[in-house]
This record gives sequence, C-alpha cells and structure tokens, in this order.
Amino acid sequence: MEQIPPLYEHKQTCHMCRTPFTTYKIRSKFIKVEKYDTDFCPIYKPGSENGLLYHIFVCPHCGYSYSEDFSPFFAPGVKEKIQSNICDRWVPHNFGKERTATEAIKTLKLAFYTGSLKKEKHIILAGISMRMAWLYRMNLNTEQENRFLSAALHEYKESYSTGDFSSTSMSETRLLYLLGEIAYRCGKLEEATMFLSKVIEKQKYTMETGIIEMAKDRWLTIRETRNKVPSV
Repeated sequence: MEQIPPLYEHKQTCHMCRTPFTTYKIRSKFIKVEKYDTDFCPIYKPGSENGLLYHIFVCPHCGYSYSEDFSPFFAPGVKEKIQSNICDRWVPHNFGKERTATEAIKTLKLAFYTGSLKKEKHIILAGISMRMAWLYRMNLNTEQENRFLSAALHEYKESYSTGDFSSTSMSETRLLYLLGEIAYRCGKLEEATMFLSKVIEKQKYTMETGIIEMAKDRWLTIRETRNKVPSV
C-alpha cells in the first residue's frame, strides 16, 4: 500500500498577476502539536511536520506573496505600488517546493512587505510577524526573535486601536492577552501589566477561562520579578 506523503501540491492563482501556480501544503494529520508556549507558539512532537513552513504562497512569476488571510481585493493605486516595488524587481524564484525554516522566513518577510504595501489588516501583519519570531525561536536566534516580537507587538497594538481584529477569529480577550505576553517578552513590564490587567478584568464576562488563567499567571510572574528588584 502506497504511503501518503505529508506534503501535497496546492493550486493557486496569483491575486496580482492572475497566473496559476502550484505550491506545497502540509496534510493536517502530519502536524502534531505537543503543547503551546505562552504566546501560542506551537511546540511540535518529535517527527511532526512544522506547520509554520507553508503558511505563505509566493507567486513564482511576479513575487506577490500572501496567505489565505489576505484580501483578494486591491484599493486604487495599490497594484501599481506593488508592481513597482515588488514585481518589477522580482528575480524569478520558486518557493513552491519543500521548504527549510530559512526559506519559510524569507516567504514570511516577503508577505509582510507585500501586506504592508497593500495595507492589509494589522492583525494579519501581526500574525506574520509572530510566525517569524517563532521560527527564529526554534532556530535559537534570540536577537531576531525579539526583533519580530517587537514588530508583532506594534501591529497588535494598531489592530487593537483600530479594531480591525473584530471581523476575524481573534477575540478581544485573546488579543489583550497577546499584547501583555509579548510586551513582557520584550521587557516592557508596565505595558504588559496594563494589558494583562485588562484581561483579568474580563473574567466575569468571558468564556475564555484558560486565557484568564494564563494572564493571571503572567501577571504574578511580573509582580514577583518587580519584588526581586532592589530599590535604589
């Protein structure tokens, strides 16, 4: 009996140039998560495929890079901006086959740049930044992990202030928790405390009890950290 491979060819039509292309995706049964880190970074079981590697589609013809979360619509003038900044400078490259973590990071960077030019929602750009941070964490590159955690924090703040997360699966409670957790990881303890306190205030009005408990745990960690710091 022939064994089913973890990767399969997925057909796409580029939103930008309308050219069909194929790219790999992972069959979900080959993605086995053991647990999640406190910022929801997946920690995979030994032998599992890395579900972060194939999040982005890159058109090999024009370089337009996007995820399933991107809108297929373009505001007036946006296509021209993408054409001059990406497509006209694109050196043909095919990311549609098996990817390494380094190649996956390249696709995420391309998608972040594309999404920024296209004015995609901040919540989408934040998610791309988080995936880059997670991949760098898996590669033990703390400097680059922190760089993209900071980028994610900025985009999540913009999403919260503009409310552009409201039409997605991201709840306000989860977003506030992420803001607190990422701020903590970035060393911004006062900011982290502010956001985590907002989460805890919602405990009577939300069914997301797991996130409330995570917020309380992190809030206590920050308080203990501050108590250990000697006063001057």
